[in-house]
Amino acid sequence: MANEVVIVGGGAGGLELACKLGRKLGRDRVILVDCRLFHVWKPSLHEVAAGTLDIHQEGLSYLMLAHDNGFDFIFGPMLGLDAQARTITIGAVLGENGEVIIPERQVPYNALVIAVGSTANYFGIPGAAENALALNGPEDAERFRLRMLKVMALADLQKKAVPSAGLDIVIIGGGATGVELAAELREASKVLGNYGFRRLDPNTDVRITLLEGAPRILAPLQEKVSEAATNLLHERHVRVVTGCKVSRIEPDRVEDSAGNTYRADLCVWAAGIKAPAFLSSLGLPVARGGQLDVDAHLRVKDQVGIYAFGDCAACVGADGTLVPPRAQSAHQQADYLVDTLMRIERGRPPDPDPYVYKDYGSLVSLGTRSSVGSLMGSLFKATWFVEGLFARMMYASLHLMHHQAVLGTIRTGVLAVARYLVKRATPLVKLH
Repeated sequence: MANEVVIVGGGAGGLELACKLGRKLGRDRVILVDCRLFHVWKPSLHEVAAGTLDIHQEGLSYLMLAHDNGFDFIFGPMLGLDAQARTITIGAVLGENGEVIIPERQVPYNALVIAVGSTANYFGIPGAAENALALNGPEDAERFRLRMLKVMALADLQKKAVPSAGLDIVIIGGGATGVELAAELREASKVLGNYGFRRLDPNTDVRITLLEGAPRILAPLQEKVSEAATNLLHERHVRVVTGCKVSRIEPDRVEDSAGNTYRADLCVWAAGIKAPAFLSSLGLPVARGGQLDVDAHLRVKDQVGIYAFGDCAACVGADGTLVPPRAQSAHQQADYLVDTLMRIERGRPPDPDPYVYKDYGSLVSLGTRSSVGSLMGSLFKATWFVEGLFARMMYASLHLMHHQAVLGTIRTGVLAVARYLVKRATPLVKLH
């Protein structure tokens, strides 16, 4: 007999959906499929990249979460779909030498939910895919962190003979990811200066440049938020260049359309996202940006029993615009689908009301002690600008709310206390 619900993608939304449905239906009825063995909240990847968050402490095992929340977990990537037979194909899992550890499998479903998130969109810029690193997943963030440590060690070694030696980091994209990464890297560089890189001045020798094509960073947010973030970055000696159209990326530099060149020992791409390419091969309707085309109830159009949400789904809101690719969108859509699928389980018709995105504001982290953003959004038809420690506390609470949804209140509280104690017993950045 087919499984009741198969969820593909263990990101913020997919994992919350699996946990909430698993607690209601049980592991024989709910399966989560993912190509990784552990979960890291994607908005925190900039902290992993900077080393201020330890991926091995932060990562949550899907097998552990499945056991605790009553769903089953299948390890492997989704490769194909047979909508008529109601089965999906899960690719083989390979070993380090390319040997097959787990063979390709077919998994039946009654209801299929696709929540595979997004990947970097390089917009065809020459050299971007080869020479810039995008934080698509925890392995990318960890790769950047290790590379940064090695390049810093080299710069520190060269400093004695070459006074101008240093590390040049270029971040392309002034959205939330780029801004948060720039601030976190500056904070990390100051801490790293106390652990073996004493010849490097963190403000002048670790040179961070943020390039943004729009007239200002954080363009979708309030101008006041953008201005505050720009000022804070300037205070942290981060160079911000707006109106910059990147035209080419080489192994050691970035070029823009105006002929300017930016030296880059490390280059991070944070300038755009797109849906994973394999979605267009499934035989499902896709929108212009490659996302799955869904209706107002998050059902894939012209399909029976197939849903999609989060970054990989093109959902048009009540105002006629696409629902933004944010963690709060995925959280709201997961709750909507819990209600939809439980109604079907109980033999009731789905909710006649469509999904409606509610903007509760946006927060952008600028280090461990400060954040900026806006709160409430459409909740009271007003927007409150917030910054400083209060905004930082609100930002941290979003991470805790996600953990609460998948771990429960008590375990989230214990985890928060444990993290607080560990940070006071170990270096503030990960050094190995």
